[in-house]
Amino acid sequence: MTANLKDLKTQFLEYMEIEKGRSVKTVENYDRYISRFLNFGKVQAPGAITESMVREFRIQLNRSHGVAGTMKKNTQNYHLIALRAFLKFLRKRDVISLNPERIELAKTSPRDLDLITSDELNRLMTAPTKASATAGKSGNSELMYLRDTAILELLFSTGLRVSELCNLNQDLDLSRDEFSVRGKGDKVRVVFLSASAKKAVSEYIKKRGDFGEALFVGYGKAKKGKDLSRLTPRSVERIVKSHAIKAGITRKVSPHTIRHSFATDLLQNGADLRSVQALLGHANISTTQIYTHVTDKHLHDVHRAFHGKRRG
Repeated sequence: MTANLKDLKTQFLEYMEIEKGRSVKTVENYDRYISRFLNFGKVQAPGAITESMVREFRIQLNRSHGVAGTMKKNTQNYHLIALRAFLKFLRKRDVISLNPERIELAKTSPRDLDLITSDELNRLMTAPTKASATAGKSGNSELMYLRDTAILELLFSTGLRVSELCNLNQDLDLSRDEFSVRGKGDKVRVVFLSASAKKAVSEYIKKRGDFGEALFVGYGKAKKGKDLSRLTPRSVERIVKSHAIKAGITRKVSPHTIRHSFATDLLQNGADLRSVQALLGHANISTTQIYTHVTDKHLHDVHRAFHGKRRG
């Protein structure tokens, strides 16, 4: 007897988590996207999914408005990617439904990079130290600023994603200049510590003096340092944004901005694209190539050397 649609979706989500190694957050997103489609089409059985239904769903997504305005093409595609993965799963289980190859993704414009200048980056990196000098050493303020400096230095030294940073534990081996991190798709890669990052993390851990598991934790004022809950990606985003404001940076700055700075810094100083791809943990080099248009010194030199020479 064929499983019903609800059971098939549950099996698919479990498959994505266990067999495919997707993160809990990714599985939650897939659940939300697929449920939105099934509810939209009032789908009762896999065989009821049609091309016209998918097309109407795409039109509905494209015309939908939220707090941030019209839904972005990338977000629309996330829905289609999840649906396509579900249909591929059904096909592997010999369940009759729409051919997943019939679903094409919407064309998207080239990704914009949230870049900051070298001067802005330097101001950001020193913002916690300057804030600490102003605040003094009362309560947990000194420890918090040491933590924040360690976060910023580690992000720039390694190019970690914010989720990867939050998953780090305090047992990090600082006797070495490298450590392994488990990233997207459960893939492991090696990242490297600069001298300044190693020093910042070491000073933070030494000042903590506790045996909590997480490397970066929150400090509630009312709890006087006893709140050792692991920082969430949203918490780190708020910390980075706060120090960017203190540093006088008017544009939007996030942990991913520092990841962009890590990549462009390497490329501008001569690193090859394949190496940067490996350091960032990108599955496809096409993802890394978004940085090349802002780092190609050769093209800039060619333009400067040969352009406009016949003009008076």
